[in-house]
Amino acid sequence: MLTTLTQLLESTPILALFLAIGLGYALGQVKVGGFSLGVGAVLFAGLALGAIAPKAAPPGLVGSVGLIMFLYGIGIQYGRQFFAGLRGPGLKWNLLAAIGVLASLAAALLLGKAAGISVAQSTGLFAGSVTSTPALQAAIDAAHSREPAIGYSVAYPFGVIGPILLLFAFSKLFKSRIAPAPEPLKGMEITLGAHPPANVAELIAQLPKGVDLVAVRQHGSNLLPDPATALSAGDGLLLMGLPEALDKVSEALGHADPGRLTKDRSSMDMVRVFVSRTAIVGKPIAQLAFPNNIVAKVAEVRRGDALIFPDPALKLEYGDRIGIIAARESLPELRGYFGDSIKSTAEFSYASVGLGMALGVLLGLLPIPLPGIGTFTLGIAGGPLIVALLLGRFNRIGPLSWYMPLAANLTLRNFGLMLFLASIGLAAGAPFVDTVSATGFQLLGIGAVVLLALMLPILMLGHLLFKVSTDALFGAVSGAGGNPAILAYANQTLPSERVDIAYATIFPSMTILKILCAQVAIGLLAAG
Repeated sequence: MLTTLTQLLESTPILALFLAIGLGYALGQVKVGGFSLGVGAVLFAGLALGAIAPKAAPPGLVGSVGLIMFLYGIGIQYGRQFFAGLRGPGLKWNLLAAIGVLASLAAALLLGKAAGISVAQSTGLFAGSVTSTPALQAAIDAAHSREPAIGYSVAYPFGVIGPILLLFAFSKLFKSRIAPAPEPLKGMEITLGAHPPANVAELIAQLPKGVDLVAVRQHGSNLLPDPATALSAGDGLLLMGLPEALDKVSEALGHADPGRLTKDRSSMDMVRVFVSRTAIVGKPIAQLAFPNNIVAKVAEVRRGDALIFPDPALKLEYGDRIGIIAARESLPELRGYFGDSIKSTAEFSYASVGLGMALGVLLGLLPIPLPGIGTFTLGIAGGPLIVALLLGRFNRIGPLSWYMPLAANLTLRNFGLMLFLASIGLAAGAPFVDTVSATGFQLLGIGAVVLLALMLPILMLGHLLFKVSTDALFGAVSGAGGNPAILAYANQTLPSERVDIAYATIFPSMTILKILCAQVAIGLLAAG
């Protein structure tokens, strides 16, 4: 029976690939004590099948394509957060994560040398402990062998389970410091008092940041805010903004008077539409040119689950659901202007994806000089990620929109990650079994220490020295660890937006650092 299975898998590598993906993903959904391996289980399914059928590994191109898909999706989604994180609190988060990553690399190399383990396997232990698939690929490229995959496979479980256990212990030992969450936007209607501003332009100039004038009511009719419109006592205003700021505006200008504007929709109404027209995506709200001189106002923008302030500089994205106020007869034409197709939540331009990935591959081929070592390349792990970060930052260049809706992005990168993990597992299955049977416990111990070297400096320095809020600290740990299971646990423990913000801020930069660590470590020690 086993012989028949081996022959079948080795004669049909594509069957082995998708079997590893299917079995691994199913295994990854199994929870033990609230913990699951997620897509990481695909690697172990690949290892098991690879041990049974050593010749079942698909061509290396399959795994390379999968990795590029994964990295490109990460860069496009987190481009803006990455560059925003190069200043402000993001610098502190990146510094903490970098200390942990460098400490874990040093631990892997020193312990590996003491144990007589090859540099390639030690670097694989590092990549597995920090659950970095791109770092694994960089190590494989630098070592010109699959040896790093063996160390990676041994250390990977610690890289997933260890941070979760450490976060659990930290939350029990230390009192959490949670940054207050920003209040959600809301609308408010007020009636102007005895001394109103002279006109709408003067009123807008007096509004605090984060408050938007949506509509004006005069003489029983609702109007859009024209800067030249004169204002009088008793006029109604519809404002959108943060509750605290709205209360200050109400105290300064008049008194709250709900229902005057929103109940009357005889002349003007509000419609919510999906942004799906390519020509609109990537444009700031201030640059929208409504058809046939229609006068309309963007009152709100909902992106995913978040309600975003309609700042004039805010760039629209595929799948945004925006609230538009205009004359009722203009609403159908405005729907057509924005597209209003729910399919936009899963659509993207294959032209931009193909060109973006091609640019990333080209960048990965360029030799970069390193004094004292020679040259290194970013490879297919680093090049696509850096290009995608830049494209995600700019969102649109000329007619090309680089943005991908979240649903499409997640599908692209998760499937790419599974392709890569299954390919690596199938190729490393037989060597993995041989290595673990000979030195498995030794490698497991080193992997555990390497993980502690990553996490403890971030947690202790962040909490005790840098006084980072606990939700941001958990996000930094998740970004340094990298595996989505860690982020999911951190969000479950501390449901705060800052967990995701910190993760998005440092995950790309730490991915690049891990790639460089893997390549430089192998290149430097091989040169020595």
